[in-house]
Amino acid sequence: MNAISMTQKISTNEVKDAEQRKALNAWAGQNYTGTIIAGTGFGKSRCGVMAVKHVLAAGGRAIVLVPTVQLQDQFAEEFRKWEAEHCLDHTEIVCYQSAHKYKDEHYDIVVCDEVHLGLSPVYREFFMNNTYDKILCMTATPPEEDEYRQLLSELAPTAYRITLDQCVALGLVAPYQIYCVPVELSPEEKTEYNKANRMFVHAKYLLGGFDAFKNAQAILGGKLAGDKAAAAKFYAAIRKRKTVVQHAVSKLEVARTVVDHHAGEKILTFAGSNDFTDRMAEALDGEAYHSQLTKKNWEYALQCFSDGSCRVLCSTKALNQGFNVPDVGIGIIAGLDSKSLPMIQRLGRLLRKSEDKVGKVYILYVKDSQEQKWLESAVKTLNNVNLNVNLNTLFHGT
Repeated sequence: MNAISMTQKISTNEVKDAEQRKALNAWAGQNYTGTIIAGTGFGKSRCGVMAVKHVLAAGGRAIVLVPTVQLQDQFAEEFRKWEAEHCLDHTEIVCYQSAHKYKDEHYDIVVCDEVHLGLSPVYREFFMNNTYDKILCMTATPPEEDEYRQLLSELAPTAYRITLDQCVALGLVAPYQIYCVPVELSPEEKTEYNKANRMFVHAKYLLGGFDAFKNAQAILGGKLAGDKAAAAKFYAAIRKRKTVVQHAVSKLEVARTVVDHHAGEKILTFAGSNDFTDRMAEALDGEAYHSQLTKKNWEYALQCFSDGSCRVLCSTKALNQGFNVPDVGIGIIAGLDSKSLPMIQRLGRLLRKSEDKVGKVYILYVKDSQEQKWLESAVKTLNNVNLNVNLNTLFHGT
C-alpha cells in the first residue's frame, strides 16, 4: 500500500500536516474505507481533496457529498487551493438532498463531508442504490443516535479520531474559554414559560411519566393507542418552552454588552431561530445569515464580514457546517436545544488557528429553565468551562 502524498504544507504548521497524513494513511490502511473524526480547524476538507487526488491518479470517477449548497462551492475551492483542480473534471460535488436520487452509478471513491448529516433514511439511499470502491467519511461530531452510529460503523468504521482538546494541545486549533452567562426572563416571558411548563408536566403525567417522550411519539405516529390530545399538548408545550427561552429579550442586552466589550473584533453569534437571528443582527449592528435569506443576501453578509465592513455576523444553523473565517475569536451562543451537537459545532467554528488567538465563547442561557439543563448536559464533557459568569465581574472586576 502506498502512503498518500501530502507534500504541501498548510501555512507553516508541520504538526497539522503530519496529523492529516496520519489520518489519511489510517484510512488507506483500512482498505480505503473509513471515517476521520476531527474537530473544526483540523483540515478535513483538505483530507478529502487529497484522498480524491490519490485515487483519481489512476483514473476513474469521484463524488463528494456535502450538506449545503454553500459547501458545494467551498469544496470546489478546496480542490483549487490544494492544486487538485484537474480532479474536478472527474468529480461531482453534490448535496445529500440531491444525491439520494442517484441510481446505478459507480464511483471509484465517495467522500462524505459532515457525514452525520447524511445518514437519514432518505439520504442513505445513495449508498444502497449505487456502487463504489472506496469511501471516506468525515465529521467533527459523530452521530449520537444509536441507529445512525451503528450505520456509520458499518458503512465506514472509524479510521482516525482526534478530540478537540487534543487538537488544542497539539496547537492545531486555538485554545479557548467558555463563559456561561445566565439571563432572566421578563415578567411576561416568565408567565408564558410557567404556563407552558405546567402543560408539559400535566401531559407528561398523562403519557406515563418517564416514558412520555417515547409514548407521545408512538401515539402520534399511529403505533400506539393512547391519548392523542395529551401527546399533541406534550409536544406543543415543549416547543413553547423552547421558543420562550430562545427568544428571551434579555439575551439581546447581554449580547450587546459582549459586543461592546470586544470592540474592534469580529464576532459570530448563533441564535435558536431565524427570527431571533434577525433581531440580534438589528440589535448588534450586524448582518444576518440564515436559510430564509436569498443567496445574494448570504453573499453580501459574508463579504461584509470578510472585508471588515461588518464585524458581527448573526446566524442560526446556516453556519454550522464548514464555515471558515480564521480571524474570528469571539462567539455568542444565544440558542440552545436538547442536543449538544449544534453547540459543539458552533464552538468549533471559532477555533481556527491564528497567531496568539484564544477563542472566547459566551453562552447565554435562561437561568432555572429547561435551557439551563440543556447547557449543563452539553458542557459536561468540555474543558475550560466557566459556569454562572457575571459579566460585570469578568469585564470590570466588580
